[in-house]
Amino acid sequence: MDGRTRVLVVDDDADIRNLLSRYLEGQGFSTDLAANRAEAEQKVAAGGIDLVVLDVMLPDGSGLDLCRELKDRRPDLAIILLTALKEDVDRIVGLELGADDYLGKPFNPRELAARIRAVMRRGAERGSEEPETGVYRFSGFTADKTARRVTDEAGQDLDLTGAEFDLLVIFLDRPGRVLSRDTLLDLLHGRSFTDPFDRTIDVTMSRLRRKFGDGGVFRLFKTVRNGGYQFSTQVERVS
Repeated sequence: MDGRTRVLVVDDDADIRNLLSRYLEGQGFSTDLAANRAEAEQKVAAGGIDLVVLDVMLPDGSGLDLCRELKDRRPDLAIILLTALKEDVDRIVGLELGADDYLGKPFNPRELAARIRAVMRRGAERGSEEPETGVYRFSGFTADKTARRVTDEAGQDLDLTGAEFDLLVIFLDRPGRVLSRDTLLDLLHGRSFTDPFDRTIDVTMSRLRRKFGDGGVFRLFKTVRNGGYQFSTQVERVS
């Protein structure tokens, strides 16, 4: 091991693979290449990969499915998705499946290198922190940070994705505060998304409201015009 971040580039376009490999090697990274899902699975299983740059469109299966499987096997594995520039659904689903970031094609390799450094830096910072703990009660629900679990008054679990749970915790830690979309994106994914058409937060919020039975009522999550969102119910921190 030479101490360099080892990046696996997964893309069925040989020109893109080779271009990214040359550029990233020149930026101080070590690279491995895979042309399809099967090759990517073999490379990750062999060990040593720190981060995967993963195209969502692969010839032998969905990159989104591969993202989920890799995160299930190795939660510490960082993943950056490469998506078609206008495919909001792929971006949102990818983030909910655990991807750490995404980049729309076409893109500048310099931006990819910057994203890789940012993702790895955030991972190192999280690894040095104490695990977050805390149990919250609000409007008949209980949320447990450690167990990453939410239950209703009857003790039934709410089926939340990772992104939905993380977004909920952001609000539970800041009850009553109006949080803009940029602030929420930064807190949720570690950077500000400057694309004015990015609807990641709006879609995740819509799903969260629906699962809490809050759709159309907004008793928990209030939309503040020209402001963002506000968690508008009382929160009790039990532990």
